[in-house]
Amino acid sequence: MKVALLSGGFGTRLSEETSIRPKPMVEIGGRPIMWHIMKMYAHYGLKDFVVLGGYKVEYIREYFLRYQSSHCDFSIDLKTGNVEWLQSVDEDWRVTVLNTGADR
Repeated sequence: MKVALLSGGFGTRLSEETSIRPKPMVEIGGRPIMWHIMKMYAHYGLKDFVVLGGYKVEYIREYFLRYQSSHCDFSIDLKTGNVEWLQSVDEDWRVTVLNTGADR
């Protein structure tokens, strides 16, 4: 079963933070709000997420594209660009990020 995360709003009530990043990416305890929500769903076995992002969706995309490199040690061959991951991330999630448009 997929979990749809509606993440396209402007987050105006958190304007001090959301002028820089979208509300789902505001950090609590060093992790984005979205990660905490996903962690709760995963606890109950729901690990296939569809993130419907609009406003500043590029921050959400970058977070998940760089997730492994931000949380795991690795070796890289600079000549070939081959990366060897020395560990894996704890989360066994599938995350699809869709851009619904900036006004949605």
